[in-house]
Amino acid sequence: MVDSTPDPSSLELARRLNVSAALCTIVSSSALSASQHEVVLDCGAEVAGDPGNDVMIRVQDASGNFVRRRYSVRSHDSETNRLTLWIVTSHDGAGSHWAQSAKAGDPVDVVGPRGKILLDPDADWHVFIGDLSGLGAFYRMAQSIDPPGRAVFIVEIDDAGDALTAPFDEGIGVTGIFVDRNDRARNDPSGLLSGLAAFAFPPDVGHAYLFGEFSVLKVLRAALVDRGLSDEQISLKAFWRVGRVNAEHGEPDKSES
Repeated sequence: MVDSTPDPSSLELARRLNVSAALCTIVSSSALSASQHEVVLDCGAEVAGDPGNDVMIRVQDASGNFVRRRYSVRSHDSETNRLTLWIVTSHDGAGSHWAQSAKAGDPVDVVGPRGKILLDPDADWHVFIGDLSGLGAFYRMAQSIDPPGRAVFIVEIDDAGDALTAPFDEGIGVTGIFVDRNDRARNDPSGLLSGLAAFAFPPDVGHAYLFGEFSVLKVLRAALVDRGLSDEQISLKAFWRVGRVNAEHGEPDKSES
C-alpha cells in the first residue's frame, strides 16, 4: 500500500502555522515559455486557499538536503481537485530543478495555504506590478475581481514568449503592460518604473500589488507613494532577492546588510 501521509516535518510545520499539509501527486509538468513552467498537482482545496495565497513545496537542493520553496497558486479547480503552479525556471535553484524534472505520478509534500495578501474588495481598480515570478498570482487574483472592475498588469519579462495571457470576465477592464528587460540587471527597477509611468491612475479607489525581487519592490513602493497611494493601498511581497539564495523555508533574506 502506498503511503499517502506527508513527511512528519510537513505535518509539524502545518500544525505550527495552523494550516494544512497534504501529500499531493503531480499530474503534469510542462514549459509555458522560455522562463515559465507549469506544474499541475492532484491536491485538495484545503491547501489552495484564496487568490493571492501560496503553498510551500518540499524539494531537494543540490546537496540532497530538503528545503521548502513557496509558490503562489495559479489556480485550483474544485471539480478536478487540481492545483496549478507557475514556476520561473530561468535560474539555477532547487525549485526550478524540481519543476523541470517533475514527472506525472511523483508525490510532493505541500503545506498551505500561506500568505496574507488578498484582493482588496473595496478597490475599483487593481494594478499588479512585478516580474514573472508574480504573474500566476496576479492572474488568479485578477480573475476573482467582481465586475465592473479594472485590472492593470505591469510585468517585466526576459523573452517575448514570457508575455503569457489569461481569460477574464468580459465585465472586467484589462490592460497589460509587458516590459522587456533588455539585459538590465535583475535588481534594476527602471523598466518597471517606466511601465508604471505609462499608467494613469483612474480617479476612483485603487490598490497596488507588488510581487517580485526584494530591492526592486522597495523602489516601486516609494514611487507609488509619491504618486499619491497610501500605505494601505499598497501590498508588497518579495519572492526572491538578487545574489542571495532563499532560506530553507522559502523566504528571501530581508536584512539590510
